[in-house]
Amino acid sequence: MSLVLRVDGERWRSHLLRTVRTHPGIVPVAKGNGYGLSVGRLARRAQWLADHADDTGAPVDTIAVGTYDEVEDAASRYAGDLLVLTPWRPFGAALDLDPRLASRVVHTVSRPDDLAALRERDPDARFVLEQLTSMLRHGMTRRGLAAAAATLGPGRSDRRGLSGVAMHLPLNTTSHLGEVSRLINDIVASGLPTRTVFVSHLTAAELDRLATTYPDFTIRPRIGTDLWLGDRGALTVTATVLDVHEVERGDTFGYRGRSAPKHGHIVVVSGGTAHGIGLEAPTGDQSLKARAATLARGGLDAVGFVRSPFSIDGKQRLFAEPPHMQASMLFVPSGARVPRIGEDIEVRVRFTATDFDRVVVD
Repeated sequence: MSLVLRVDGERWRSHLLRTVRTHPGIVPVAKGNGYGLSVGRLARRAQWLADHADDTGAPVDTIAVGTYDEVEDAASRYAGDLLVLTPWRPFGAALDLDPRLASRVVHTVSRPDDLAALRERDPDARFVLEQLTSMLRHGMTRRGLAAAAATLGPGRSDRRGLSGVAMHLPLNTTSHLGEVSRLINDIVASGLPTRTVFVSHLTAAELDRLATTYPDFTIRPRIGTDLWLGDRGALTVTATVLDVHEVERGDTFGYRGRSAPKHGHIVVVSGGTAHGIGLEAPTGDQSLKARAATLARGGLDAVGFVRSPFSIDGKQRLFAEPPHMQASMLFVPSGARVPRIGEDIEVRVRFTATDFDRVVVD
């Protein structure tokens, strides 16, 4: 009676080992809802990867979490360093960090002023300096990076704690190599005494090219989706059929007293808005096809027909009405097979926006 994520454990673990083996210096990302698996579970699996370094030839000595609020959960299950992706600020959760974890945390610093404030608060703090990419989210320009280098000072003791430079790149369909090359040149020009770069959203081919082009640099890929969700065949999401009701055209049902459009069945299944079902995030796709699909969905919604993520016999069925908090009502037309109560049906979800009742790893 739950929304369940089932993981083919052997297949999933083989994929994880293969991904680590082919991405030297990988920094697994465990943030948010843990890509549907939870931050704690991913941290524990990252420790498993660290323990299997002999099998991959690639030690997993650092993982990345999204926020300071996620540090404690990850730290209790993973013994290595924790890189916090949200930039440090002189306010909020960053100041509530458990002092016992301070030596394991690597801060992200995206403003020269914050660098000075962090070092004043904790002279032993470890950090990476984030560069501003074409995403225009967080980071320092070339001038800001130079100012940060000046803040660190000329002496080796003044530069303690610097663990590298970070780049968060957009999800482009074109190559990132030109932008990364420019940003690496900015690192060199700044005079920073580091040649370690933490970078996201590069393909394996781009990483190989960078390693060849910049042999003096250590490129550390931060990988989340491709690591944890890269083999979708290992992941199956199911909901349980909770009730089935036959309806005739004109029969009313649901919270809003909607009318059945024709003879069929109302099928009640587990999974609703509390799980993320029916809550659609913007995709960013600006193509004409995507816009047309959005208009079509809007038109269907106006008359009460919206395709749900629930599938019966391989066909996605329509929502009978907007999903409830923990259950959804589907309309199955006459002539289609009606699932039995207690049957599990497949669900297509966006893992980063879905909270499952149970995660079962075989």
